Amino acid sequence: MKRMYLICITVICVLSASAREKYDIAAFVWPAYFNEPRFAEIGVFPDGKGEWEAIYNAKSKFEGHRQPRVPLWGYLDESDPKVQEKVIDTALEYGVNTFIFDWYWYDSKPFLEDVLNKGFLKAKNSGKVKFYLMWANHTHNSYLDYQNPDKNKVYWEGGVSREVFDGFTGHLIRDYFTRPNYYKIDGKPVFAIYEVSTFIRGMGGERQAKEALDAFRAKCVAAGLPGVHIQAILWSNIPATLSATPGDQTQTQDNTVRYFGFESLTNYQWCHFVPADRDYRQWGEEATAKFGEFGESFSVPYFPHVSISWDPNPRYPEGIQPCVSGVTPEKFEVFLRKAKAYADAHPSQPPLITVNAWNEWAEGSYLEPDTEFRYGFLEAVKKVFK
Repeated sequence: MKRMYLICITVICVLSASAREKYDIAAFVWPAYFNEPRFAEIGVFPDGKGEWEAIYNAKSKFEGHRQPRVPLWGYLDESDPKVQEKVIDTALEYGVNTFIFDWYWYDSKPFLEDVLNKGFLKAKNSGKVKFYLMWANHTHNSYLDYQNPDKNKVYWEGGVSREVFDGFTGHLIRDYFTRPNYYKIDGKPVFAIYEVSTFIRGMGGERQAKEALDAFRAKCVAAGLPGVHIQAILWSNIPATLSATPGDQTQTQDNTVRYFGFESLTNYQWCHFVPADRDYRQWGEEATAKFGEFGESFSVPYFPHVSISWDPNPRYPEGIQPCVSGVTPEKFEVFLRKAKAYADAHPSQPPLITVNAWNEWAEGSYLEPDTEFRYGFLEAVKKVFK
């Protein structure tokens, strides 16, 4: 009887471990909470704490406005490996096992890489979690300057030339893709592109952009990888028509996806396709109702996405920006369950679910604990996936 009891306990433990590893819960990381040297180039965040400066100076703009948001852990330097060790341990405890780092390259050099390079990758426990990169190739304007009401000032253009692209892809392969904990699908390192249309313009056109991606794939193969899994972030940034064939102007977004060889899609933020001027429950219902449409409209896998909130007002000194109201961990849990149901209904694709975000404090969308809900949003992830 005792032997049977031990066998049952062993089976339960194995099944529990299997259940914990069934889903890849990937949270986007906004790596701007440290003293980035290039902030001085554009004259922002003189306090030396990165965008934390906008967070602790935020003001409530109307009755019931949840500002300022206060991090429970304080205003930590996220380029410190000790801080990242705390982040990693907490993420794993609550079921987040993958990070998607927003990654930038402006004026032929990196921007905001220290949280990844000096913090995360040098953390003693970094090998316990997976990570991949999303090239945030948008034009960088003064939205980051919380003291400047004019958001049209351009600091760096998002589009890059073929020469620049070829240069930094070597850096990607050498310093990230070959790491054992880099997130891969079918052995290929996953690399997401935030703005497809900006990428095309920077390359000088569709044909040139395709050639650049093909060369990127070949370079990965030459480095001993089976290729690279290029993921497109799905919103209006993917052109709805593409002249892949001379004279053909009727191709859809899926034609675009197939032409460039993108292998999957996900979202970065619900506000990209559902206006954020509403209650969170309504916002989330409209956004998750799109899961089926996205999954059926494309010939590549769509990975479901869940956003926690949207409130960019800390970046805007004047006026009120549209923001989501009525956000709670309980409502967030409802939409996590919808994403889980979608993943379960598509067993042939990897069980990847993306979340915005781990730490988008300036946009009001973060899993990290604050003084209001404490660990509530992380608890929601744990209840659904662990």
